[in-house]
Amino acid sequence: MSFFTYILRCADGSYYTGHTDDLDTRVAQHQSGEIGGYTSDKRPVELMWSESLATRAEALACELQIKGWSRKKKEALIAGDWDGLKRASVSSSAPASPPLGSALRLRSGRTEGEEGAQNAITLNTAPPVIVLVRPQLGENIGKAARAMLNFGLTEMRLVTPRDGWPNPDAGPAAAGADEVLANAQVYETLAEAVADCAHVYATTVRKRGVTKPVVTPEEAAREIRDAVGRSAFVFGPERSGLETDDVALARAILTVPVNPEFGSLNLAQAVILCAYEWSKHAPLAQPTLTNILPPAPQDELEGMIGQFGAMLDEAGYFFPPSRAAATRRTLRNLLTKPGWNHLEVRTLRGVLSALAHPRPR
Repeated sequence: MSFFTYILRCADGSYYTGHTDDLDTRVAQHQSGEIGGYTSDKRPVELMWSESLATRAEALACELQIKGWSRKKKEALIAGDWDGLKRASVSSSAPASPPLGSALRLRSGRTEGEEGAQNAITLNTAPPVIVLVRPQLGENIGKAARAMLNFGLTEMRLVTPRDGWPNPDAGPAAAGADEVLANAQVYETLAEAVADCAHVYATTVRKRGVTKPVVTPEEAAREIRDAVGRSAFVFGPERSGLETDDVALARAILTVPVNPEFGSLNLAQAVILCAYEWSKHAPLAQPTLTNILPPAPQDELEGMIGQFGAMLDEAGYFFPPSRAAATRRTLRNLLTKPGWNHLEVRTLRGVLSALAHPRPR
């Protein structure tokens, strides 16, 4: 049985968010006014967005999460504008996002603008877990930890590592990601390692006879960002990858689009691809933007072009005279293409002046 979270647009342009186990019937009830409350005097209504979820608790949690969003953020969700949704999430007018790994407490409410009921639900906003199943080399565990921490992931879980744990070879390879290794947890089975995760992605090139949805790292990261509950990326041992029973535990198969003639990725490479895609939607520090100066005013550009023309005239460049106009036009096109800023124009004019009047040596 499926459950749905949905968004309706009312006749006055406002949005209503709810959840149900029968989407068509529920929308019809809103449309007819059978459901009293917010939508009854704001008809007609229009279904703008819906999402199918496995349990009623997940549908309710999703409803509560979306209810707290701004109008701009809801409209980005409806439009499938993930970049817009991200921008709306970090806008100055939005509440501060909870720290990674914390839980967000939301009150339930039936409509926008109403205080709503006082029952609460906890939404876990922790980043995905990285699970390494039967890893063989401590060095590879360390490299995977380094890849994780580069992109803000800190929770590593190990399933029966071949050489036991802790492994002295992991530390040097981690290159400073010691906190990931220090907090790594060891489990006897994969089922135990992902017991608290609602969304488990098995990373494998081959489906191994198991029929499941197949996604890319980018698609998985997008799903994780919008999902309710914990998520995990599961990686198999270096030599053979995940076994069929391992893949069977997952909700979906994650496959990296690679060269079909050479699809071999080492463990850390696979981890970093998934971690990077997830980090695109995380509040990590971004490189400082370099301010780009605007193009120079047209009069400065004209001065530079005139200086070029005068020097070339003196050098006899525009020959034969019958081609002079076309040559000058070509020169102007050439000099207007780069979009020089005022500093570049002045520098180039200084170069021309130095060529025209060289200093005596």
